[in-house]
Amino acid sequence: MTYYEEKLNELRELLRLISIGKKDLTNERSTITNQYAGYLLLKEEVRKMAQERQKGFPHLAEAYDELFKLRDKNDIDWLIHKKRPAERASDLVKQYSLDKRQALKERKIYEYLVKYYEDICPFLVDLREEEIGNLEMIDQEVLKEYSEEELQDEATKYLTKEEYRKLPSIERNQMALDRFWKRPKSKWIIGRLYERYIGYLYEEQGYDVEYVGIFKGYEDLGRDLICQKKKEFIIIQCKNWSQFRTIYEKHIFQFFGTVFQYKDANPAKKVKAIFYTSTELSDLARRFAKELNIDIMENYKFDKNYPCIKCNISKADGTKIYHLPFDQQYDNTKIERNKGEFYCPTVKEAEEAGFRRAFRHHLNKGK
Repeated sequence: MTYYEEKLNELRELLRLISIGKKDLTNERSTITNQYAGYLLLKEEVRKMAQERQKGFPHLAEAYDELFKLRDKNDIDWLIHKKRPAERASDLVKQYSLDKRQALKERKIYEYLVKYYEDICPFLVDLREEEIGNLEMIDQEVLKEYSEEELQDEATKYLTKEEYRKLPSIERNQMALDRFWKRPKSKWIIGRLYERYIGYLYEEQGYDVEYVGIFKGYEDLGRDLICQKKKEFIIIQCKNWSQFRTIYEKHIFQFFGTVFQYKDANPAKKVKAIFYTSTELSDLARRFAKELNIDIMENYKFDKNYPCIKCNISKADGTKIYHLPFDQQYDNTKIERNKGEFYCPTVKEAEEAGFRRAFRHHLNKGK
């Protein structure tokens, strides 16, 4: 219920009490007039707020300031007019109210400016979601059970102390991997995993894949993957969105712009553009994509059962190491199949092939 609807309901209740004789019309006439006038004023302010969507945000903040002022006034009046007045406390409330309203006013101005900029530049929405989701939720109480050395292993985020210290490496690391996939993830992590998955599919086709989005973040300019096979280059943008969201033409325009920029900087390269998304495009976006020669892969879902474990052979000493998706060097590890490196689906398969887990400490040796 909005604030002015609340005031309207109070007015209706007062009129009802008058109609049944529990309130005197003469005594309540001024109250009715003031409440009705206040209701109309609030309604007009809300109407202006809606009209000023893109004209100037300070008025919106002023409207919020007035609403909060009305609410704070009730508290101040109660402190002054109660049986034992608390005038000093009311002065503190006034000052607190003033400071709070100023802070809220400034916050609203910034909120509307951000929304306005995001409407003009839609890629800023993705950037905001990435930055917010960049901090993963970790159970700090669980982590306190581990030593500093053990905490260097990311698997401690997914295992109890007993599981981590007592299970053989195959069971321990597979359990951590299984829980990694089951645990809820931020939008930023989900987007990153989707890029890895699409990149893996192209690696399987013999492409050399550059994971631009993962390494450059918002500086990738919408080019999440650059896949190369001989003289062929494919620029890919990935959007693993909820099925309830839609890709609109502005997203296609943005992607077309970054592909055009890449082509312009590399005129000798044969460049193709593909847009992968887990959801659908609007009809207009689909038409624009066709006209702009952008291939669309709609409803392309992420398969968390794909072989995600990277089995890598050290160039320095030939040590065989496998990396799980949450390991520190996972994205820096490039699989070169001609050297005996590969992706595999289970920890057991990796260890039976002679690879050991990649982490810096040396607990549980020999397991």
